[in-house]
Amino acid sequence: MAEEAVSGVDKLLEASNSYHIHSLLSSPDRDYLVCNSGEQVKIDMLQGKTVGLYFSASWCGPCHRFTRKLVDVFNDVSAKAGFEVAFISADRDVESFNKFFSNMPWVAIPFSDSDKRNELRDLFRVRGLPHLVLLDEYGKVLTSDGVQIIVDHGLEGYPFTLQHVKELKEQDELARRDQSLTSVLESQFRNFVITNDGMEVPVTELEGKTIGLYFTMSAFSGSAVFTEKLVKIYKELKEKGESFEIVTIPQDTDEESFRKGMEGAPWFSLPFKDIKCEKLSRYFMISAFPTLVILGPDGKTLHTNVADTVTEHGSLAYPFTPKKFSELEEIEKTKRENQTLESILVSEEKDFVIAKDGIQVPVSDLVGKDVLLYFSAHWCPPCRVFTPKLIEIYQNIKSKNVGFELVFISFDHDQTSFDDYFSTMPWLALPFGDPRKASLTSLFKMRSIPKLVAIGVSGKTVTTDAQDLVMLHGSDTYPFTEQHIKEIEAEHEEMAKGWPQKVKNALDEKHELDLTRYRIYVCQKCGKDGKVWAFRCEECNFDLHPQCALEEEANEKNDN
Repeated sequence: MAEEAVSGVDKLLEASNSYHIHSLLSSPDRDYLVCNSGEQVKIDMLQGKTVGLYFSASWCGPCHRFTRKLVDVFNDVSAKAGFEVAFISADRDVESFNKFFSNMPWVAIPFSDSDKRNELRDLFRVRGLPHLVLLDEYGKVLTSDGVQIIVDHGLEGYPFTLQHVKELKEQDELARRDQSLTSVLESQFRNFVITNDGMEVPVTELEGKTIGLYFTMSAFSGSAVFTEKLVKIYKELKEKGESFEIVTIPQDTDEESFRKGMEGAPWFSLPFKDIKCEKLSRYFMISAFPTLVILGPDGKTLHTNVADTVTEHGSLAYPFTPKKFSELEEIEKTKRENQTLESILVSEEKDFVIAKDGIQVPVSDLVGKDVLLYFSAHWCPPCRVFTPKLIEIYQNIKSKNVGFELVFISFDHDQTSFDDYFSTMPWLALPFGDPRKASLTSLFKMRSIPKLVAIGVSGKTVTTDAQDLVMLHGSDTYPFTEQHIKEIEAEHEEMAKGWPQKVKNALDEKHELDLTRYRIYVCQKCGKDGKVWAFRCEECNFDLHPQCALEEEANEKNDN
């Protein structure tokens, strides 16, 4: 019966791309949908309405994020228009279904009707979650890409017709070509920004000023630190009478975090969960927090992110023009040319690092040595994986080179965590909470940990990517210079001379394995880590050590 139903609807879909909503969602023994209260609702109540078929599951992380967006759109649209959503669950048990469904204000196919749920999933060729199919009031398929429409346009996407979505995209393209402050900050339903006490201020009052768009998430610790600095800079510029304003573009997922983040902010913001918040994040291709985008007095983009520059130079970066950035680049160039170990590790009376026993070691004792700066924290899983490997590499280098040292810069949250983590390390450290961490974080433009920076004997930066180098080359990376790395690379190229470009292997009979430069992998034959060279099948994600691959090839030739 189910197969016949699917076949019949498939033919209908191919013929007219339309459905009869009752036939689509009902079963032979069921003509209702369910609410999260358990109440049954007749399927016929969906007739004549725009209907979203929402394929989702509680185990799917992106589904949770998208569900929150869909709830907002549903609540806004359904209050003034005929819009309904039917949840088709991919959960594995009824408890998970009930818990996830409890947050949804719409109806669902009963969890017990797995045949219908599977039938609909196959019919609409659902290959990933979340997935949203939108049908118009006549049952015609508007789109199978409802998720993207909701993400891109939110409430403005209704009534979700192809023509309407096309018009919205044309409007977006026009706004990008003719970008102005109002096209950036205003929406179809709002022409104002808000103060931290909720007062509405027309966007037009900001026209003609240099504007900083502050993309931030209050829960992110880096945002809190940057906000404190930005408040100081903002007040300095306002005291000087500069025509400058900031508008927060909040990326918070809960209103309490948003309100907390705005408490001490003397500038404006878009409302919490405003449709423009996510649209602007995509428009400016925001990939990290905090980000500070600068719009000039004409509303055009001057710079896509001045967060690092502001951290380094403060209010001196204003007005963020190309000319100002050229001046700052000259300042930074001079600093790099004159950089010494003491210039980056000494600050006023802070002229020491510490050993594990708490003894102060003068920075002057490290001058003339190769020094690694290790930014890490115990709460960071990748750091805990990398640290034991780094200890082994450190000890190998140290045993052969007295002119080498490493300094740990902690990102731990408290003294106890710092003490516990540092107790496992054989090197030196900045004291916990040392203010020099902030200047080093800014200098090396920290975005994530772990990070390993190499400082040469002259005190100048050799590389900020030492972590990748030591993972690839181990203690052979020392002394980390570009010339030395080139010599190692030349040795690796020489190593592979004479090796075949392709081999066959019994463990992957379908494909030939290509000789590939590959940073780090696990050999599928011996189970050991490999690096630099692998015989690899990209399609199967299959890797062999060269010695394992060549050994088997040699054995096969001998057998023949």
